[in-house]
Amino acid sequence: MDIAAFEGLLTPGGQALLGEAGAADVSEGALLTTASRLRTRHPPELVGAALTQVRLRQRARAKFGADADRMYFTPAGLEQATRASVARHRARRFAAHLEDTGSVLDLGCGIGGDLVARGRAGCRGLGVDLDPLTAAVARANVAAFGLEDSASVRAGDAVAQDPARHAAVFADPGRRTSRGRVFDPEAYEPPLTTVLGLARTAAAGCVKVAPGIPHDAVPEGAEAEWISDGGEVKEAALWLGGLSGARRGTTLRRATVLREGAEPATMTADPALGPPPVAPWRRYLYEPDGAAVRAHLVAEVAATLGGALADPRIAYITSDTLRPTPFARAYEIHDVLPFSVKRLRAELRRRDAGTLTIKKRGFAADIERLRRDLRPSGSKEWVVVLTRVGETPTALICAARRHQVTAEDTPP
Repeated sequence: MDIAAFEGLLTPGGQALLGEAGAADVSEGALLTTASRLRTRHPPELVGAALTQVRLRQRARAKFGADADRMYFTPAGLEQATRASVARHRARRFAAHLEDTGSVLDLGCGIGGDLVARGRAGCRGLGVDLDPLTAAVARANVAAFGLEDSASVRAGDAVAQDPARHAAVFADPGRRTSRGRVFDPEAYEPPLTTVLGLARTAAAGCVKVAPGIPHDAVPEGAEAEWISDGGEVKEAALWLGGLSGARRGTTLRRATVLREGAEPATMTADPALGPPPVAPWRRYLYEPDGAAVRAHLVAEVAATLGGALADPRIAYITSDTLRPTPFARAYEIHDVLPFSVKRLRAELRRRDAGTLTIKKRGFAADIERLRRDLRPSGSKEWVVVLTRVGETPTALICAARRHQVTAEDTPP
């Protein structure tokens, strides 16, 4: 899809074609037939652009929900775009900091997901992207939500911008190449050190980074936030200047859990807290949320649960108490045994296991092969947790709990 074909979609005729393509069957098996039918009445390049948008919108619903059906995308832009729930979370923080004054310079704005989220939260902003087509797509998304008075987009090089003219900077450096994901922050486009230098030119900033960013890459004075949504870690961000909660000369680690229909839950590192205690398995096993694990906040989660680790190297918490927490999933332990496929199969058969969830941490195993070897055929649902205590491979047979606290869940 080139920029001329994309801009053709924004005309009245292009919009009519988009509506027609959206109502057609664009599955793999029917795509060629649909394209051939549409090309009898529309230019081939416009039909190709319309079908691309329809298929990208279908994929984008996982990130943007119903908003995807009014947005525009490029394949690469969709891959790197921030999930809408995460963008809204960050936008609220920008809006609270700016208090309706000053604008946000969005470097590497992509298809404009964060720019739109901030605009809807009341922040003014300018988006810049190196690729003219991507910039045009972002501009169309701004218009799709009626935000032209508060947000604008232009094509340009991020490193050539002047962040000092803005109240805050948001930067989303490229983390993909033709060979796949980039894990080294200095292989970002632009490199992380370059982006941080630009962001620090403004009074406040935020840089989107990969969740696997090394902790030693977090600069002094920055707050690193890992965000999970729906139980999965989606991304991380470095907050700088007036947007950072870190004291001068220090860094701050934060884990945030987004929950549908509830306020985000957030937890920061406690410098006074030492390593969590180590103890034998108790009544409950807690699996910390990935954001807490990435942020190295397992000790903080354990402290809120009155819990300990069964092994100091593995992020499974055990406790005698069932407590509600958004930062961990709870399981009631029914059996702990040294790992053996034969013995585990016999125990599961005895417990009439049918539906089986298998989890592992610190344990090398092919989950699907193990599931076939265990051959569950009963009627009850169980959770098998595979881990290691010291050098001993261990299997725990558990039942998921919903976190409601009752008198029987709390030991006297």
